[in-house]
Amino acid sequence: MGKNKKIKRKTNKSVKKRFRVTKNKKVLFTKSKRRHMMTDRSPKKKRQSRGWKAIDPTHRHAILKMLPYEN
Repeated sequence: MGKNKKIKRKTNKSVKKRFRVTKNKKVLFTKSKRRHMMTDRSPKKKRQSRGWKAIDPTHRHAILKMLPYEN
């Protein structure tokens, strides 16, 4: 019993909270340092840290391995 059972892979929950995977397997992330003490930062820095950014393609494979069931 269970000789040909497929092993389920676990999703890395910390990676799942930090990254988002698009339909075309592009990995997106948000900039850090946005929680508090924003008055010290220039308007340009605040504006540039908004929204989702695409991660460098060299790190994409490692992150997708930690998210086996995302897209």
